[in-house]
Amino acid sequence: MNGRQSTKGSIGLGLIVKYLRPYRRTLALGAVALLVVNLLGVSIPLQVRSIVNELHQGFSLNTVLRQSGLILVMATTMGLVRLWSRMLVFGVGRQVEANLKQQIFDHVLTQEPGWVQSTGSGEVISRATSDVENIRRLLGFAVLSLTNTGLAYALTIPAMLAIDPWLSLAALGLYPLMLLVVRLFGGRMMRQQRRQQEALADLSDLIQEDLSGIGAIKIYGQERTELEAFEVRNRRFRDAALDLGRTRSTLFPLLEGISSLSLLLLIAFGSGQIENGRLTIGGLVALILFVERLVFPTALLGFTLNTFQTGQVSLERVEALLGRRPEIVSPSQPKPPAQPARGAFEARGLTVRYAGASRPSLVDLNFGIQPGELVAVVGPVGCGKTTLARALGRMVEVPPGTLFLDGVDVRDLALADLRREVALVPQEGFLFTASLADNLRYGDPGAAMKQVETAARQARLEGDIKGFPDGYDTLVGERGITLSGGQRQRTALGRALLLEAPLLVLDDALASVDNTTAAEILRSIRQQRQRTVLMISHQLSAAAACDRVLVLEDGRLVQQGHHLELVREPGTYRRLWEREQASERLQAA
Repeated sequence: MNGRQSTKGSIGLGLIVKYLRPYRRTLALGAVALLVVNLLGVSIPLQVRSIVNELHQGFSLNTVLRQSGLILVMATTMGLVRLWSRMLVFGVGRQVEANLKQQIFDHVLTQEPGWVQSTGSGEVISRATSDVENIRRLLGFAVLSLTNTGLAYALTIPAMLAIDPWLSLAALGLYPLMLLVVRLFGGRMMRQQRRQQEALADLSDLIQEDLSGIGAIKIYGQERTELEAFEVRNRRFRDAALDLGRTRSTLFPLLEGISSLSLLLLIAFGSGQIENGRLTIGGLVALILFVERLVFPTALLGFTLNTFQTGQVSLERVEALLGRRPEIVSPSQPKPPAQPARGAFEARGLTVRYAGASRPSLVDLNFGIQPGELVAVVGPVGCGKTTLARALGRMVEVPPGTLFLDGVDVRDLALADLRREVALVPQEGFLFTASLADNLRYGDPGAAMKQVETAARQARLEGDIKGFPDGYDTLVGERGITLSGGQRQRTALGRALLLEAPLLVLDDALASVDNTTAAEILRSIRQQRQRTVLMISHQLSAAAACDRVLVLEDGRLVQQGHHLELVREPGTYRRLWEREQASERLQAA
């Protein structure tokens, strides 16, 4: 057990050195500055001792003014150098914090969507915020505090021992007790602070969720329920804040009490030493100043050690995140896309299995899509339609030699090239908190307004935009909350159409659009014969208008052909068609 702990500790120290190495010059300057601060901090009490002893022998205004001026210069210099050292060392922590956040963000963007979804956005955000903040405190505050405390003790104790060894040891005898108290209370305060932060996060989450879902709250009259939920979380936050306040209110008077006892011991024993002639009054004053000088670093040491340990854990968590390699990457030597791009697609024995799944989502698929074809993919829920859509753009990994775009294996293409050739429109198209125009041109931020308007017209969104007071400048709320479901889907479709990719994949992307509008959109897309369209849909009436239909069941391609052919032969497609027709008759009745 001890061996594992020491190994873990050495790993943590190695990581600290790794992060500090690029800033070694700045840290060296900071250490020199701290050394100067502590040398001045030791010199000032010694200078005070000299003044007091001289005054004890006889008052001299010139001496007092001269010595006081010297102390003022030393104190001012010490304050300025201390400020400089803090700026240097804290600046290192802030720089590491900014760099780490950038690295984490860049790294997360390289990961496949499946990993992000399975890991959870909350966990990733926690490492990018709380853990990075802990690292910043470790490399800034903790490094500064430990260095300063070490120098303070290394320079102050010899100076005290030189004045009176036994009296110094008696005065410092209570300091280990002070450190123990800080360690005990410091751990409790960190736990309480963490609970307070968690309670505040829960409170913020509820506010954010209720603001997003204010419509549902009003529709179902659940204001009272939400008020009660807020009251519970607000009370939890209040109790956590009060607990932390009580601990702080107990700790700091305790530290002041221990410090006062130390000073009382020093004065009590020091008076006797003065009477015996073994100590001067100036020496006692200097010892008092030295003891007070060590109070703050000693009290801070417990918090520093807690910060150090917490920061080490956060370092390891962030390193684990940054060490995670994406499963879907561009090849080291990518092939160029075929020219001209035609949008022809072919699957040869395509099999896809998700990690941890008991069976494959797609099994030995073989089919081809010709340039300009409009092909529908249908099948029961869970048959693998969405997996196929994601496989076409390598949003899930596919085995080599199983998927080809214009005759080139998709695994041989750079991911950026592949995703310029394949425009995927998911059922739930994500919209950003930006204007409609910016959401439409998201795939090509430099697109001209004319291209944006053309894409909106093809997606049959132009009429809706004209009805908005700000037109294309209308600000879309969070996740497109201000738009209807159909408007969100058509905005996502327009975004893909603007790219003019040779292959367009619609993953149930017209589910929230009425049949008439959906037919108009498909007719507009079909007019562009250079574009190949793969349409995944639960609506078989839409599939009827396609050139060809692929039927999936349990991840296998069980039928393919034209709609009229498939409805005449027994099988999955006819069963689904009959079920849809029966459902429509019931709705009409």
